[in-house]
Amino acid sequence: MDLSPRQSEILKTLRRTGRVEVEALAEVFAVTTQTIRRDLAILCDSGLAARTHGGARSLQTLTNMGYRARQALASDAKAAIGAAAARLIPDHCSIALNIGTTTEQVARRLSSHTGLVVVSNNINIIAGLQGSGAHQLILAGGTVRQADGAIVGPDAVDFIRRYKVDYAVIGASALDEDGAVLDYDTAEVAVARAILANARHRILVADRSKFLRSAPVRICDLSTLDHVVTDQAPPATFGLAAVAAGTNIHIAQPQEASHGA
Repeated sequence: MDLSPRQSEILKTLRRTGRVEVEALAEVFAVTTQTIRRDLAILCDSGLAARTHGGARSLQTLTNMGYRARQALASDAKAAIGAAAARLIPDHCSIALNIGTTTEQVARRLSSHTGLVVVSNNINIIAGLQGSGAHQLILAGGTVRQADGAIVGPDAVDFIRRYKVDYAVIGASALDEDGAVLDYDTAEVAVARAILANARHRILVADRSKFLRSAPVRICDLSTLDHVVTDQAPPATFGLAAVAAGTNIHIAQPQEASHGA
């Protein structure tokens, strides 16, 4: 994603301080408050910040956000990514999906597929596919995290390892330019790794904002993945890492969300 130099500096300030005010930024950058509000609107619409009265706050630590708020972030981009990823998956195959608002969008687009066997640790995905053309829906065993419908922990990891699926679809919280795929929660990462390790084809779905975030726990590297589906061309370094790893990058177009249910 291309940010102006001023917007990049505002984002750095947000990550450092957690919060910014329109009036203070206007003074620092010697521009009008209307200009700063436009800058903050771009950051917020891109899922990099959240509006507050008189300014914005950082979203770098997504674990501090409610799940419903995360679902609303970059919703159009996630819908387009979901549609593009679903087209990589044929009918009559098995698929595993992890917890995440973007993987939920993939599942929505898979509802028109037939004969799928779907394994997930995301209760929202399984519930959303009830009544679809799926052949079988399998929910990982374990304790449900009520905040977001995730099932994580050793029981979920052991459950996932019982299966060998045709396709894995995972989301992530951050993407490093060197090709590292990252997340915040070690328990969620353990499930994602188990899903990837027990799949024949591996797909990562992530909107553009993930290239501007950092997270401490490594899920995998690009060499583990067959496909990355995003909504905007990634940074050049990431693109080169994908070429070196033999990983295909797919750029979802906004209009794709309106095609295929």
